[in-house]
Amino acid sequence: MKPTLVREQTLTYRTVTSSIKCLTRILCRIDGAQLEQVPGQGPLIIVINHVNFLEAPIFYTHLDPRPLTGFVKAEQLEHPIFGPLLIDLWGGIPIRRGEADVTAFRQAFEALEEGQILAVAPEGTRSGHGRLQQGHPGTALLALRSGAPVLPIVCYGGEIFWNNLRRLRRTDFHAVVGQSFYLDASGDRVTRQVRQRMTDEIMYQLASLLPPAYRGVYSDMSAATETYLRFPPGAESNLSRVQDLVEPKCYDNKTSEVSRERLCR
Repeated sequence: MKPTLVREQTLTYRTVTSSIKCLTRILCRIDGAQLEQVPGQGPLIIVINHVNFLEAPIFYTHLDPRPLTGFVKAEQLEHPIFGPLLIDLWGGIPIRRGEADVTAFRQAFEALEEGQILAVAPEGTRSGHGRLQQGHPGTALLALRSGAPVLPIVCYGGEIFWNNLRRLRRTDFHAVVGQSFYLDASGDRVTRQVRQRMTDEIMYQLASLLPPAYRGVYSDMSAATETYLRFPPGAESNLSRVQDLVEPKCYDNKTSEVSRERLCR
């Protein structure tokens, strides 16, 4: 889908973004065709699972020139590479983790009002191993107050990037795009418990797009509810397309780590 609202394309922006996109394609086999389904502009909230550093460069460069922004931990401001890249060049929103960062949330609402696409990782931090962790309620609050649709996108395979790199192997990186939905409080008072229930419903939508080995704390799909989710007319819930795939052959039950090294060619 062709974007109608794009970020300013300076020479530095084009050079750096194109170079990083080329580098990710050299290091990874990217199964990202479904990313073309992402709308050309917002307001839209993309919710993703957060495995490691790979999501940011791959999603950003492959969704470019869509007007994409997202939260970046404030500590990156001091990093000599990631600070200028994620915040100055790509327009990331610095956020202080572990506290209610009013400034970051205000900037996020402003970005949505401008028609941008906001990428959010409800887990709040990298898992490293690829399995879903408990989601935090900030994302639900953003979606509820902004009224923006929520689009779930998951990735998997990148958790073994460093192991593959040491062996001079490319990494298979898969991206799956789900069905968008809205959050609706249904007249309930939005208490902390309600926000957490909304968050868990969002996380189960992510889990439904992942192979079973990656669903983590959201592995029990029978516990998934959709009390606060509203899908467009005629659209099916992501739960209807749960991928009950065969576990990777090298899934290590003893350590519960997703280790797919032997599947990488």
